Amino acid sequence: MTTIAKVSAASSDQAMWGRVLSLHAHVERQLTQALQRKHGVGLSEFRALECLVRAEDGALRMQELAEKVGLGQSSVTRLVGRLFSAGFVARDFCPNDKRGVYAVITDSGKGRYADARGTYAEVLSAALNAAGADPELTGTVQSLRSAL
Repeated sequence: MTTIAKVSAASSDQAMWGRVLSLHAHVERQLTQALQRKHGVGLSEFRALECLVRAEDGALRMQELAEKVGLGQSSVTRLVGRLFSAGFVARDFCPNDKRGVYAVITDSGKGRYADARGTYAEVLSAALNAAGADPELTGTVQSLRSAL
């Protein structure tokens, strides 16, 4: 590949990535506002509850939850603290490693997730539809939807 072709490919990749980030920011903003307004949870809290609902026994080690939600260890500790204060999760210690802490979803957390799941799906579709009408993002939305 020539130097010109490499620069062109890199420039194209950067433009594509810029559109993906723009789409991501648009969708995340809509989801955050709707979940907070209608259900009193932020997007990270919703995603953590979703991970816990899907986890075996409704429990994940804090490090595993951090990886699944895309947060650092200290951020997920604060996130779980908020969920704990709201009664959506409990903390449990690993029986064979006292340093290991699990986040365990409660019935209240399962209920909040179930209530918010429909809002999440509706707002996600609406945000993608709105972004798909934007000439800058139409191709990106179409590409992502056709990839499935």
